[in-house]
Amino acid sequence: MHRHILSLISVAALAALPVAAGAADLAMKYPVKAVPTKVFSWTGFYIGGNVGYGGGEPTATGVTSNGGVFTSYDQASLTSSGFFAGGQVGYNYQFANNVVLGVETDLQWSGIKGELATLDSSGTVGNFTAGPSLTYFGTVRARLGYAIDRFLPYVTGGAAYGRSVFEATVTNPAGIVNASSAATTWGWTVGAGGEFAVTNNWTVKAEYLYVDLGNYNYAVLDTVNGTIGAGSVDSKIQTFKAGVNYKF
Repeated sequence: MHRHILSLISVAALAALPVAAGAADLAMKYPVKAVPTKVFSWTGFYIGGNVGYGGGEPTATGVTSNGGVFTSYDQASLTSSGFFAGGQVGYNYQFANNVVLGVETDLQWSGIKGELATLDSSGTVGNFTAGPSLTYFGTVRARLGYAIDRFLPYVTGGAAYGRSVFEATVTNPAGIVNASSAATTWGWTVGAGGEFAVTNNWTVKAEYLYVDLGNYNYAVLDTVNGTIGAGSVDSKIQTFKAGVNYKF
């Protein structure tokens, strides 16, 4: 009886060998492939906001003296600075695996301003103080970047525009007179920055821009004495900003 049982076990074992060998062959011939990780794409529209700080060293020229109220000078330099905040909207297109080409427009409400106090012929401070301020500015720019997965360093450049105001305060025996003259001018901008995708939709960015809005002419009037000062101011600033975008 025992011999029959042992014979049956031996036959079953021999029959199972081909099945086990076939299973081993299948495991070696058809390995399970890992699911590939999806690479982040920068293609798409985006909208966002930013805050920043900027300033420059504008030069004012040509204020003239008439009746002793405006102190004469041919040229005066000053330092302007201040904070700004605004928003941006744009579109990116990623191609050739890593190259990202885009366009962006932004608009900033600005507190950048400066002030000068003119000197009379004796070298003392005169009775005329003035200075330019930038109430808002914006840009329309192209962007060219190289994507390193979720990090995008880029260069940028294009057109810029802004509203500059030249304000003057005259102190004289009749009282204090305030006057201002404003102009909107166009110029150019160039810069660079970096952007990082925190999620598939939200990104953060840091950017530097040099903005040249050219020269604008001004004229200020002392209504008490009827004297006029006139000239021009150049408007060149450097800006540093940080922002956040939502990518659609």
